[in-house]
Amino acid sequence: MTDAAEALGVSRKTLSAILNGRAGVSPEMAVRLSIAFNTSAESWLNQQSQYELWHAEQHRGELQVKKLVAA
Repeated sequence: MTDAAEALGVSRKTLSAILNGRAGVSPEMAVRLSIAFNTSAESWLNQQSQYELWHAEQHRGELQVKKLVAA
């Protein structure tokens, strides 16, 4: 992991937090990953967004929301 963190220009702690789900992929990290893996930053951010939405959907039933009806 040290080599990967160094290649990305981040600390081992930062990379570890992302890999272990304690931190998300920020726009800056998405750019770093896109450069390192020759991919698009958008693809990394989309994956992060999908992951966060999946987690939010797991708690849908716990949300106290009332449906709105247009007049």
